Amino acid sequence: MFGAIVLMTPLPNIMMGGGSAACEVDTSDLSETAQEDIPPEMLELYKRHGETVGVQWNVLAAVGKRETDHGRSELPGVQSGTNYAGAAGPMQFLISTWGGKARIPIPSEFNGYASDGDDDGVADVYNPADAILGAAKMLKRNGAPDDLRKALFVYNRANWYVDQVLEIAAKYAQSGSVDVPPEANPACEVAYDAPNAVVDRILDYALAQRGKPYVWGGTGPDGYDCSGIIYMAYRNAGLNIPRTTFGQWPFGVRIDAGEEQAGDLVFFNSGPGTSADNPGHVGMVVSPGKMVEARCTLCGPIKVTTYRDRGAIVGFTRPLQNPDVLEQLKRQALT
Repeated sequence: MFGAIVLMTPLPNIMMGGGSAACEVDTSDLSETAQEDIPPEMLELYKRHGETVGVQWNVLAAVGKRETDHGRSELPGVQSGTNYAGAAGPMQFLISTWGGKARIPIPSEFNGYASDGDDDGVADVYNPADAILGAAKMLKRNGAPDDLRKALFVYNRANWYVDQVLEIAAKYAQSGSVDVPPEANPACEVAYDAPNAVVDRILDYALAQRGKPYVWGGTGPDGYDCSGIIYMAYRNAGLNIPRTTFGQWPFGVRIDAGEEQAGDLVFFNSGPGTSADNPGHVGMVVSPGKMVEARCTLCGPIKVTTYRDRGAIVGFTRPLQNPDVLEQLKRQALT
């Protein structure tokens, strides 16, 4: 019977989730030491890429401090070239670990952690935006945020190094501790403004999948890809929409940026085979600027992330306004 809510008598918006501060990425947990020591532009990158990948921002910042004093070191290999060990850039990647070259066009094929953190089309080991995103992915791949000792030991194979990074990370947090980021925890409440009970049911399903892994082609219950979680969330509300990102993009009614609401979809150009007319990644809007997404294997588990500061947004759509979906809702209202 919930289909009738959309078609006949819309209810007031349904506020869900307690919006508990403990369930947001706590970028306010910033000690005086961190404020005095970390350059603002670097701090913003640690926070942004830490949230995107699901790694503690203060651990990323501690790695940056230990490696190159946040890129301020004048030692060889920080701004150009490599040091005696072959490491380069503000996060001191081995060129082989980065991907074989210091600067790699994106998209291209390579084996490593090279990343384009500012969407300029190049994964540059000397560019802090790129290097910090690459470091976050490497830590995530090797155990962060839960097993930080393992992840940091893989980053630099010395126990003294692990101890030093964790000590710095604790000093950067106002709490004096290194906590697991909560944005992937399905037990955390997330505030969203559902326009009706249908969207409430869709989002309830999607948010319950937080913490599960990205699985290419996955439609649950143990893992999902970007379009798979959306497909199943709509199915949970008794609605059939296309399975893939390529099918979902033309299916919904286009929505102007700034007009999106909970349950709408946000699409991205994601590299080879995708374009402004053929996006390759999709997330579900939770609230303005926030989405739940299954991004990629190296990007960590399904979680709530920000989309407003992410490049390559193609556009927004509202599947609930598709004529086929409206017909499905009518049939539900009659049963």
